[in-house]
Amino acid sequence: MALPHPTWLHTFEVAARHSSFAAAAKELNLTAAAVSQQIRLLEQTLGVQLFQRLPRGVALTDIGTAYAQPVRRSFSDLEMATNDLFGAKKRKVVKVRASISAAALVIAPRLAEFQAQHPDISVELSTFVWADGFDMAEHDVDIRWGHGDWREHSIQPLASESAIVVCHPDAASSDIHRVAASRIYQVTGREGDWRDLSDHFGLGLDLTGETITVDSSMLAIMALTTSPGTTIVLESFAGHHLKTGQLVAPFPYRLPVAPSHFLVHQDGAQNRTEVAAFSAWVHQIYSDDA
Repeated sequence: MALPHPTWLHTFEVAARHSSFAAAAKELNLTAAAVSQQIRLLEQTLGVQLFQRLPRGVALTDIGTAYAQPVRRSFSDLEMATNDLFGAKKRKVVKVRASISAAALVIAPRLAEFQAQHPDISVELSTFVWADGFDMAEHDVDIRWGHGDWREHSIQPLASESAIVVCHPDAASSDIHRVAASRIYQVTGREGDWRDLSDHFGLGLDLTGETITVDSSMLAIMALTTSPGTTIVLESFAGHHLKTGQLVAPFPYRLPVAPSHFLVHQDGAQNRTEVAAFSAWVHQIYSDDA
């Protein structure tokens, strides 16, 4: 069966919504007689009665009620598509990936700042465990940890990195030997940091306390916000919690770290204005934390 005339369907949707030909006529800027005529033509085309004509107004029949739902949904979908494509200017989207620690500890706590500065840009932030390339062109920007030796053409260093000792406020002490002998949250893959810190500054540290191993800096920091202990993490990772007073960094020692974070663009994405705006903002927050 051919689709009935769209004008009749629209008139039917409005009349069904109001349960009134007169109200439909007012919304459509028609006469009540014109609305009645279009409904009658629709009913003749479909071969069914959609409305009961009552002494005071109209009421949908059972088949009219059943038909009104998909018709209303279709017009709603059409209205939404029209607004999305041709209505107010669509917000631009930047799809960003970062390690779980960089995403949770550096980007997410300050993402509202970016949105306030750029209300026309939406950021979709996701995480990865390890990435050395883009998958299926699904993301615009990566924040990666390494030496910058990836295959993409736009790879920008964010900041020189250093590692620092951070503690729960209750575990803080002016004696680094005492702190080092307390509970240590050890991040997997960074087991040599305490030794390197001791050697670099000639501290002669002796780790004799309890060691709890976690697989990310984020977990170490989350653990320290609720229980006494200490860890060594990148200064950029600790920045937000130091500013809020959830953690403290009682010592001046900053251990230089050879790898660093890089901003990596999907080839060509760096030319889009929204990606350029997000990239400039990321450079700024890493510069602020340096």
